[in-house]
Amino acid sequence: MLGSRIAAMGHHQPDHVVTNDDLARNVDTSDEWIRRRTGIAARHVAREESVADLATAAAGKALAAAGVAPEDIGLVQVATCTAIDRCPSTAAQVAGRLGIPAAAAFDVNNACAGFSTVLATADHAIRAGAARHALVIGAEKMSDITDWTDRSTCVLLGDGAGAAVLSADEREHVGPVVWGSDPALRDAVRILGDWHPRFAQDGQTVFRWATTALAPLARQTCERAGVAPRELGAIVTHQANLRIIESIAAALDVPDVLVATDVVESGNTSAASIPIALSKLLARSEIEPGAKALLFGFGGGLSWAGQVVTCP
Repeated sequence: MLGSRIAAMGHHQPDHVVTNDDLARNVDTSDEWIRRRTGIAARHVAREESVADLATAAAGKALAAAGVAPEDIGLVQVATCTAIDRCPSTAAQVAGRLGIPAAAAFDVNNACAGFSTVLATADHAIRAGAARHALVIGAEKMSDITDWTDRSTCVLLGDGAGAAVLSADEREHVGPVVWGSDPALRDAVRILGDWHPRFAQDGQTVFRWATTALAPLARQTCERAGVAPRELGAIVTHQANLRIIESIAAALDVPDVLVATDVVESGNTSAASIPIALSKLLARSEIEPGAKALLFGFGGGLSWAGQVVTCP
């Protein structure tokens, strides 16, 4: 049975940056208040760019870096919870724009766990022989669903996209997925289905769940891959809140392992946060090729998905 590997990654964020001080001009908040509670200093906010624009930009970079021809891509998946268009899918739009001629193309909405979800399903498709190369993308325009008058949520969110090209390999470079959800807490994060959707969450419920339930699941993900947490080269969790990220890392007891903290400069970009953070670490050569990285997403649903991957 074939395995799969990440051949290359790419990311894209809008040029427009909104700082905490910018937000403080419009809502009752401050840079100190935001940093102390979330660790966030700034976020990228799209103006004219759509979710499909963001996704295509990131995917094009990943495809070019991988050296894979568009016609060789057999599967395109976009993880997103903010796409405005219901049909055609964002994945179909990306495939068309990049000249990918006949791939299976569809979107997946698993909120902030979305990228690890599409990475797993693409890995499964490759193992099953349904594709030899897949393009998986996390893309969000959270600013479209942000209530800019609500200081509890507008300080959290940002826009962007990250992408990976996944290719068939004789060895297993993408480890077994650990995924699931807690339907009893499904309403703790909400983007309700009206024509003017807005992001809302029960912050304390989400924080309590994230800081108590997730570390054992992250450890289980490492165990499924046969890797001890201290053997990791990096930990890249969903970039929701710096306090949550630090809590998970502390529970795993990995003082010498690189922990991604892109949330500081990007905010919470939902399904885009893991691929953006990982792509940046790779671009800055902060992770050695061949190192193992734990990817672990969590969020609305309340759902989670994670795997250990070998870095390109």
